[in-house]
Amino acid sequence: MSEISSKELYEFKKTLAELADKKGRGTELVSVYIPPDKQLSDVAKHMRDESGQSANIKSKQTRKNVQSAIEVIIQRLRLFQHPPENGLLLFVGMIPRGGPGTEKMETYVFEPPEPIQTYTYHCDSQFYLEPLQYMIDSKEVYGITVLDRKEATLATLKGKRIDILKHLTSGVPGKHKAGGQSQRRFDRLIDLAAHEFLKRIGSHMDDALLPIEDLKGIILGGPGHTKEDFFKGDYLNYELKDKIIDTIDTSYTGEFGIREIIDKSEDLLNEMEVMKEKKLVKRFLSELVHDDGLGAYGEDEVRKFLEMGAVDVLLISEDLKHTRHYLKCVNCGFEKQVTYKDPREDEKHVCTNCSEKMKISHVKSLVDHFIEMAEELGSDVELISSETEEGTQLLKAFGGIAAILRYRPT
Repeated sequence: MSEISSKELYEFKKTLAELADKKGRGTELVSVYIPPDKQLSDVAKHMRDESGQSANIKSKQTRKNVQSAIEVIIQRLRLFQHPPENGLLLFVGMIPRGGPGTEKMETYVFEPPEPIQTYTYHCDSQFYLEPLQYMIDSKEVYGITVLDRKEATLATLKGKRIDILKHLTSGVPGKHKAGGQSQRRFDRLIDLAAHEFLKRIGSHMDDALLPIEDLKGIILGGPGHTKEDFFKGDYLNYELKDKIIDTIDTSYTGEFGIREIIDKSEDLLNEMEVMKEKKLVKRFLSELVHDDGLGAYGEDEVRKFLEMGAVDVLLISEDLKHTRHYLKCVNCGFEKQVTYKDPREDEKHVCTNCSEKMKISHVKSLVDHFIEMAEELGSDVELISSETEEGTQLLKAFGGIAAILRYRPT
């Protein structure tokens, strides 16, 4: 799966927020999650079965709305030969627009940014969005390994999704009753077996984690001192060893141990997740204080530098609510763009060529407008949340739009 772009992630978040605002009058909003390997013919059959089952719904209006939503889903499924690479999402239902009788059928069909794991059919007064929320919680991948002398489990963590990659057992003997020279010989054999097991763990971690380009860190855990022996020893590729961020004491191994590590590391991982944003904003601020620094901010200035190809990284606040209106003269065809700080503004614009009134041809969010410009001109884009002090400062003090330049044009 290709890495999701900033614009795609932003659009996905907007769609998710829009879906979260939808409410039905009854349990009549239908959500369907289709994994990429699911046969659509099986889904259609299941939808027909659910339509039959919905005949038992007591409310006549709810029953009608559910059956109508299922029929729309069956029709949309006919447009696909098979699910897209990451699967298919369908959200369909009657959404009230005001008083009684104002409901309108709304349909959302799209591919998620990550593969769907489980087929789901859900009918409620709200759309079922929890699995999608997990997808946007974090784009960063961490390696998690829990180990002792008897076993080891390797996993990755992305957002709240845990993937168990490998479970290994050692065969290292436990305690014994031998004495004298036999005991020393037996101890050496145990130590050798434990050493070989740690080498095997390291080899499997190399194979599993080195190919992950965006691996942000590795956490080791387990009961006892085996994890420290592994960390201090020469068992892991140096690139991975440099990414070990902590070792955690756990009561368990196996999958329970993996979950225990994650629970105990929650604060650490959350802090690491926001560090990239904090560092970028601080880098922008440090450039801004120098006369010849590479910091710029404000809509007009950043747009100018983008058009010149001088922007290295565009920093834009996710909470920027301004809209970009595209205007066209109905008389001479002259076009221009205007930013509205309030989407409800209805300012009249007059053509500078012929003095006729200009009409709005279409509207975009200012965030979309700048992301598209940056991607067309080869600048990186970082969407900054306002959950940190630095993110709030970017929004309130600098208007939510800033840039770190490649060079300062003369």
